Amino acid sequence: MTLAVDIKHTLGKFWLDARFATEGGLTALFGRSGSGKSSIINVIAGLIRPEAGRVAIDEEALLDTARGIFVPPHKRRLGYVFQEGRLFPHLTVRQNLLYGRWFAPPAQRRDDLGHVVELLGLGATLERRPGRLSGGEKQRVAIGRALLANPRLLLMDEPLASLDEARKAEILPYIERLRDEARVPIVYVSHSVAEVIRLASTVVLLSEGHVAAVGPTAEVMRRIDLPPFAGQPDAGAVIEATVAAHDDRFDLTELTSRAGVWRLPLLGARVGERLRLHVHARDVMLATTRPTDVSALNVMQGVVAEVSAGGGATVDIRLDCNGEALTARLTRYSAERLRLAPGVPVFALIKTVALSGPARGGRNAETGDA
Repeated sequence: MTLAVDIKHTLGKFWLDARFATEGGLTALFGRSGSGKSSIINVIAGLIRPEAGRVAIDEEALLDTARGIFVPPHKRRLGYVFQEGRLFPHLTVRQNLLYGRWFAPPAQRRDDLGHVVELLGLGATLERRPGRLSGGEKQRVAIGRALLANPRLLLMDEPLASLDEARKAEILPYIERLRDEARVPIVYVSHSVAEVIRLASTVVLLSEGHVAAVGPTAEVMRRIDLPPFAGQPDAGAVIEATVAAHDDRFDLTELTSRAGVWRLPLLGARVGERLRLHVHARDVMLATTRPTDVSALNVMQGVVAEVSAGGGATVDIRLDCNGEALTARLTRYSAERLRLAPGVPVFALIKTVALSGPARGGRNAETGDA
């Protein structure tokens, strides 16, 4: 499925001028608060009618101001999950779910109730009313209700924003299952780096109503020029890795990637499972000779690919580690002392690695042992 968006609209003093196209998977609209994320998703849903533009799914126009096309929201066949579940308090979970199914014509019903209940882990809640559900359970019911309406595209506007960290950890695996198993493309609004890195196939980075970057998650998140647009003080890199083995003696998990071998605290992940690692630039040290007798568990060999321009006390150094990108943030003094420039071979010592997937105990894993 291809989603094409090209819109221009004025909201008070805010000027929205955004153009991008994505193909399936989970597309994250990412950026700091006020960048236009929710406005774009509401234009896609038909809740905002822009002054000019076009929105199309697989070349079928939902909006085309030049041709006078505006498909009403209820005819777009889109599911929408808001920040709060917005469930009917007088209905049970089963009845709330079936309310969504009522909107799907019988001939177009792809998912049955049983499949959605299993997908979202709602079996034990079916006879409860919303007042007896946790925040995470309410959001899962809202997602299920949207799925049973048989949408061709699911819109999620910061669905975890109202949840505490425990409830977020509870619901994230279900959104991953939704992305991987439900076969419904998702547009997901977020200002959380961790959510985007864990969930997104494609990132649309927004800044002040404009698209600053669009592309695969790892490609966008590793660019050293983009953190200010995202409201992030630190650059970083996203590493695709595969679980290779578990070492129960030292409580470590070994992962492999193009950059090399990573060792992290023991993870509750299957051997062969694909995970994403988020490496902050501030947690990467560089050496021009191979380090010895250090505590670092994660040392990657690479070549300097780019040195950020600009003043200030620090510079960002992008590395090419066998086709995988890492970024290091150093003082300008260190960069000049080491004579770092494109093409210079280096070794990266990674102090801390944040893992996108769950560790044992349901928490994200970090290792401070490099």
